[in-house]
Parts: sequence; structure tokens; C-alpha cells
Amino acid sequence: MRRERSDKGALCGNHGLVFETISKGFRAARERLTGKGELSEDVVDAALKDVRLSLLEADVEFRTVKKFLRDVKQRALGEEVQLVAKGKDKKKVRVRPEDHFVQICHEALVDLMGPVDTSLARANKGITGIMMVGLQGSGKTTTTGKLARKLQREGHSVMLVAADVYRPAAIHQLQVLGERLGVPVFAAPGANPVDICRDATEEASIKGVDFVIYDTAGRLTVDDALMAELENIQSSVHPANIFLVIDAMIGQDAVQTAKAFDERLDLTGVILTKLDGDARGGAALSIKATTGKPIKFLGMGEGLDKLDEFRPEGLAGRILGMGDLVGLMNDFQEVVDEEKAAADAEKMLGGGFGMDDFLQQIKTIQSMGSMRDLMDKMPLGSLFGGDIPDEVLEQAADDNELVKIEAMINSMTKKERADPELFLDESARSSVPAHAKLTRRKKRPRKPKAPDQLGPEDFIESRVQRVARGCGHQGEDVVALVSRFMVMRDMFGMLGDLMGGGGMLGKIPGIKQAKQLSAVRKLAKDPDALQALMGGGGGGMPGIPGMPGGAGGLGGGAMPDLASMLGDMGGAGPSPTKRGKDKKKGKDKRKKDRKSRRKNRRK
Repeated sequence: MRRERSDKGALCGNHGLVFETISKGFRAARERLTGKGELSEDVVDAALKDVRLSLLEADVEFRTVKKFLRDVKQRALGEEVQLVAKGKDKKKVRVRPEDHFVQICHEALVDLMGPVDTSLARANKGITGIMMVGLQGSGKTTTTGKLARKLQREGHSVMLVAADVYRPAAIHQLQVLGERLGVPVFAAPGANPVDICRDATEEASIKGVDFVIYDTAGRLTVDDALMAELENIQSSVHPANIFLVIDAMIGQDAVQTAKAFDERLDLTGVILTKLDGDARGGAALSIKATTGKPIKFLGMGEGLDKLDEFRPEGLAGRILGMGDLVGLMNDFQEVVDEEKAAADAEKMLGGGFGMDDFLQQIKTIQSMGSMRDLMDKMPLGSLFGGDIPDEVLEQAADDNELVKIEAMINSMTKKERADPELFLDESARSSVPAHAKLTRRKKRPRKPKAPDQLGPEDFIESRVQRVARGCGHQGEDVVALVSRFMVMRDMFGMLGDLMGGGGMLGKIPGIKQAKQLSAVRKLAKDPDALQALMGGGGGGMPGIPGMPGGAGGLGGGAMPDLASMLGDMGGAGPSPTKRGKDKKKGKDKRKKDRKSRRKNRRK
């Protein structure tokens, strides 16, 4: 009953993962180095050619590209391809040249974009001002609201100032944001922007506000009139922070815009917006290198909560396919309720959760932002040996899949949500129903099928069609959902045993108590500690040792299990293999024991 997906949802162009254009060059370079004995000059030059093309295609500034390539080549040539893994034996472990090359690129990317201090400058006394500047359409007003939400969460009081009097919609938009956030908005339509900012500062001082954020006017292009007005506002209110808001999708123009504003205003830093809507992202690599001013925050979604602190090491990891575990854990920590996570942990790791619990997990994931951004922060490139299968990417980037699943679950009865096995024919269920009586010949029902072996013939057609009509989808969609859910339920139990409830997957809401997130975050920042934790050896990625060689200390079964779980969440990916391996292992052991007993009896 399973339908084939059309090519309509295939990833292409800007619909790929963030930084996909840059990442493909590093993947090609890594593949080119596979099987090489050393990082010779010819080998490095060939690999860097792929990197150079992808960087230029992603709109990274030309001089920045040359500097980066020169830096990587200098680090790579003449080095012994060897990393130290502090395992139990504390011996040096020789790793593959392609993994060492990735480590060098990671270090060079971090140096190119950092260091960055994301803390805000504070006024010596009184109110701290934050001046938001930028071109029209860069997302300046929305980012003002996001920054206000961030300050609110940190316990500060905030006032917003509508200093863009040339675009009436800007004042209304800021007032709407102020109502949503519960913060005051100072506005005086038709007044002079400099006077508005000065009067707002005086009122904020009377009210005892901690931060005042000035939402200034933008232009289609940088011009003297705009800069003169901004300079007058700066000299009038003396803000401690001046942030330039730049649309990441304007490519190399972002660098020129940053230079122009910095020359006149001496920027504190840059906030890059709409990065989740662009598969190139070259501006993120160019701005610090060309202007000397750091990127402070990244706008990664439409929600007011989606303003991420810029972490060069996290961004470098995402570009290289290693993910950003610290950023991922920060996202989870914002949406996970500690007490509820602790209560859910037992149920989920024991494989005893139902569709209602699954629906809650979907809503939690949706509250974190797009699935594309979430997948981008997971180290899937490492887990899949440097390249992520297209079917996993396609399903991960399709947020509509979650909406579709939610509709189907809502169409089920309470009993069906609590026990999805009600959709199965009695012979296919994992346990004998209470009403199933034995025959006179004492024959029990045939052995139930494993969840990954279920087919349409194992389902009760009337139940399936009723749910399908209720949600407006096809019967095969309902069958696929229930089948995948049951596989995933078993998978959570296996992952709980396999990983001890810890590791990266232990950060998924409900799998591990939120209390432990901070401890793991410290490990993620300490490569040596992570290396020891995950088993040390074999071709490790920086900060995620052992991942390319088979998930390090997690064992060979970790990668296919993760791939299956991701596929089950969206509808793609290979089937689990650990169940079959465990059965074969147990069967071989029993056979060996029987043979030993027979041999002993003959003695």
C-alpha cells in the first residue's frame, strides 16, 4: 500500500540544507583523499580545488577564499597524519589522511570566523542602548523583537523604540511585536528620528528600563542621507551596541554593506538573518575576515525565539557535516521541561509509549524550528561516512510530513493512540489478546511478526480506512505511520540499551532528563573528554572522535539504527539490523551450548 514519493519534494537549489553549497566541496575533497597514504602537495592541491569551487559558488569573498586555502595548505603539508586518542592505553592512534584534512579545515574555519564574544556591551551606568541598523528588507524589525525576547529571558526589562518614521508599516509591526512580548514601544509618527530616540531614552530612564533597542530606518541602498541620520542618532543617545542586520541571501553584497556601515558607525557586530533560507551562506565566512567585526547572532527562523548566538566552531562543524551538538542541545534545553523529560525517559527508553506521546514529541520538535535546521545540527555527515543519503535529507527537510503525521494521529481514537497494535490483525500482534481462546488442539496463534516485517495484509482494513477518511489521507499512509511508529518504539528501547540513555541521541526530548544536558554540553566543548568517552580511536572528527569509522565507542550497530530512526520519523531510511544480528548471535550461542552438552554426555 506504500506510495512512491514524487520528485516534487526533492531537494535542490536553495531548498537544500544550510551551507549545502559549501559542504559539497568539502565532501568532494574528503572523497578525493580517501585511500591516499599521505597529505602530499599534489594530493592537497587537488582536494583544495574542490573546496575553492564550492566556496566561490557560495559567494564567499574572493580574498577570503585565497586566505583560507593558503592557511589550510600550510597546515596540511609536512604534518604527520596522526592524532592522539586518550583511550585506556593512552597510545597514539594513526588516522586516515581524509580525517586529518577535515580536522585541519575545521580549525581553519574556526579561525576565519572567530573569535566571537556574543555578550552585549553594558553602559557604565543607567540604560544600555542597542542601535539596530541595516538596509530595507534585511529583517531589522523582526530581529529587534527577537533580541528583546532574548533579553527578557535573561531577566532584563526592555523598551523598543520605533525610529523608522519613513515606513508606516514598520511602526505598526514593532507595536505588534511589543504586544506579543509584553514590552513597551515608544513611537511618535511624523517626528524627527533623532528626537524620538532622545525622548525614548529619557522616558526609559524614568521607568528604570535596563535596555533600549532603537529600530532605525533603512534604505534600499547605502546613501549619505541614511548614514547622516544614523550618525546623528548615535551622537545623541550614545548606544553601547550598534548591530548591523544583514540578509544572508544578498551574497557578496553583504560584505560591501558591512564595510560601508562600519566606516561610518564603528559597528559592534553583525546579526545575519535568513540564513535558514539560503543553501550558500558565504556571507557567514566573509564578514569577520573582511571587516574585522564579528557576527554576534544568527537569525535561523521566523519565531521570536529563533535568534542563535554565533558559535564559529558550531558553524564549522555544520559545514563539514559534523553537526553542532552544543547548538542542538541548547535548542533542546529551551523546549524540554525537566520534570516531564524525567517522567518520559522511563516510558520511551522502555519502548512503552503510545501515539499521544509521539504526538507530543512532534510538537516539541516543531517548536524548535524547521526540521532542516535541526537535521543540519546533527552529525549525519559523519555517521553516513561523509555523505548523507538523499532520501534522509528529503524527508528531514519536509516539515509537511510532521503536519501529516499529526493529522493522522488526531483522527485515531484514544484507545488506538494508546495501543497502536489495535490496528493489527490478531495473528500479527506481539501478544495474545485476552479474548483469544485456545483451540481444542491447544494450538496457539502463529508467532507474531516483527514490526519491520509488517505488511498491509496484517492490518484491519476498517480501522485503517476510518482514520484515513478522518484526516484526508490515504490508507497506505496510515499503515506506513503505524508500522514505522512500532519500529521506532522498539528502536528507542534498543538505543536506550545501546547508548545507556546517553550520547547525542540522549538529548532528544523525553529520552534523557534535561538535568544532564549541561554536563554533556561541557563534554561537547572538550574534545579530549569526548574522545575518551566515545572510545578514542579510529579516524575521528574533531570534537566527535571515532564517528566516521563506525560511530567510535558506540559500536558498529549505532549508525544503521540512527538512520532507521530518522527514516521512521519522516518516512525514509533503511530498516533496523541490530534485531537480526542479536537473534543470530543468540542462536549461535545456543547451538554451541547444545554441542558442548552432547560432547560432555559422550564422555
